[in-house]
Amino acid sequence: MTVATDMNPLSALWAARSIAVIGATERPRAMGRLPIDYLLRHGFDGFIAPVNPKGGTILGIPAYPSIAAVGQPIDLALVMVPASAVADAVRECAAAGVRTCIVMSSGFAETGPEGERAQAELVGIARSAGMRMVGPNCIGSVGGPGAVMATFSPVFSSESTPVPSGSIALVSQSGALGFGALSLAMERGVPVGIAVTTGNEADVTAAEVAACLAADPGVTGLLMYVESLDDLDSLRAAADLVPVAVLKAGRSEAGALAAASHTGALATQDKVVDAALAALGIARVTDIDDLLDVGAIFASGARMPGRGVGILTTSGGSGILATDAIEVAGLELAGLGADTITALEGIVPSYGNATNPVDVTAAVMTEAGLFERCLDVLADDDSVDGIVACFAVLVGDDVTRIATALGAVRERTGMPVVVARTGATSLAPHAAALLAEAGVPAYSTPERAVHALAALARTGMRPASAARAAGPTCESPGEQASEDELKGLLASAGLPIPESVLARSIDEARAGVAAVGGVAVCKAVVPGLLHKSDAGGVVLGVRPDTIDEAFVRLKALGGDVLVERFVPGGVEVLVGVTPSSLGRVLTVGVGGVLTEVIADAAVRVLPVSADDVRAMIAETRLARLLAGVRGAPAADSEALVQAVLGIVDATREWPDGFELDLNPITVLTDGCWILDAAVARTTPRSDDGGHP
Repeated sequence: MTVATDMNPLSALWAARSIAVIGATERPRAMGRLPIDYLLRHGFDGFIAPVNPKGGTILGIPAYPSIAAVGQPIDLALVMVPASAVADAVRECAAAGVRTCIVMSSGFAETGPEGERAQAELVGIARSAGMRMVGPNCIGSVGGPGAVMATFSPVFSSESTPVPSGSIALVSQSGALGFGALSLAMERGVPVGIAVTTGNEADVTAAEVAACLAADPGVTGLLMYVESLDDLDSLRAAADLVPVAVLKAGRSEAGALAAASHTGALATQDKVVDAALAALGIARVTDIDDLLDVGAIFASGARMPGRGVGILTTSGGSGILATDAIEVAGLELAGLGADTITALEGIVPSYGNATNPVDVTAAVMTEAGLFERCLDVLADDDSVDGIVACFAVLVGDDVTRIATALGAVRERTGMPVVVARTGATSLAPHAAALLAEAGVPAYSTPERAVHALAALARTGMRPASAARAAGPTCESPGEQASEDELKGLLASAGLPIPESVLARSIDEARAGVAAVGGVAVCKAVVPGLLHKSDAGGVVLGVRPDTIDEAFVRLKALGGDVLVERFVPGGVEVLVGVTPSSLGRVLTVGVGGVLTEVIADAAVRVLPVSADDVRAMIAETRLARLLAGVRGAPAADSEALVQAVLGIVDATREWPDGFELDLNPITVLTDGCWILDAAVARTTPRSDDGGHP
């Protein structure tokens, strides 16, 4: 029996019924022996085909001199031969009709240019035959109902290591880190039932595997470790079906270099990754501990539709810590209704607290039913989307009683319930298992519990971009377009550009001042001069009696002079459109000459809606500046929103590689104006891990 032909061939990584091991050997501790050993030991009941030119038997199984000699369809082939022999092995797999192969051998793109060429050859062989190839430099995959142990990872060399079991799937670009995380999940009781590593990702990517896993009815949540990220469509497909958490390496420059040296991957700009994942409703986590914490709450099966958190605690200190963590994590302390508070006041001891966080004190240890009644009242409040139950110490029969109550609320309401149990495991060794059985993950601190809850909330908060009619476009500029040329193009799309005159002589400059209303800003128009202010290339408030001096000074910089209507005051905003490996990126932030010093900007991967732009403004200091500070009147923020959308529309047909910088756009009490504009041709920072 083989994997059905209408199934995604990648599902063979955890559902194969026939597996060939090319390079199989019976030699103790050899890599070519381990997958066969693991498959036999963990009860794989499908067909195993060891491939070794000598034939014979390996671990009691008939071996074949070649994969062509096997004589029956193979769902999954493991290529475990020296790098010099891999191309022939992949070619033979393709000729034999293998649907998916894992190249476990190393010595390819991770080694340099020669290895990259050899890796590209493997991809060409696989794709020409319609075969999917995982790796090279890959440790493989494990799990699934059939106990597919397609790996040589030493994690399973111990007789006591069980086969993975559970509804959570783990996908990791790094093999060693991925299987290390799997071992930690087993130790903690996080139910990871499938783990897939993707290595160099010459063909198959982690995102593709994630999309295929999410479509598997046995998978209820996905955890990912990636060093490269460029396939947003596959990630979107995964996040449409199950909650997804991603640990993306390369936050720092040093981290990006480390990622490149490990698998040939390069990191994208971190804020772009954050924006892209948030737009997909994917939770980004910071480390392996965080990833596994999130896995535990995914395993509960709960979803969190809002941000309101109710806290129930036996320790005032734990409640305070949880409250602090809620604010940091972007959640909200639920504002309990008056009826809820009245009901809690009738239950909570006078020395406790009946408002959120609800402190029932240590009285729960002596007064049966107190905790349960408070829990039910809190869970029934409309403002509560999730509950954090905090205990400093939990022992004895209280564990069973409280776990039962929390599980009952979890089942009755469907809302997520997490426990912060700050105390030694030895105080209640069975507590974690009891709580997990009840669908209630337990964490050692309030902060960890809240962070896990926040990650779950992020997976349910994909922004809904309202459909809108696109505005007019404009022609793309030349690579050396001057400010006046660029502004002319933007003005043709209806964007707010002040009147201007390009002056090549003093007479033209004088006439220009009069034409723009008598007060002008004059700028040097010099090819390649992007930062005019730094070079002394901008003169403000120029009038008829000062135009001659301004023109001479600016003309000396080597170009013409742009005489433009002077627009004083307003809130200065930066708007940029730049390329990236994840798509075109919109940046909106605080503008002016101190833009890089202030560094306060929000980013989104295009397309965006008006609500997206408003949210970007709200994420920065622009929201306060536009609202008016120190008695200043409010600026026309809606005009800015419409201008940003117009900029996005105007540039949507520009070819890849253009970087547009509009700084500043000044926002007045009525309308806004694009005061400076520059464009450059740039190469998007790659994040494709060197994949073809």
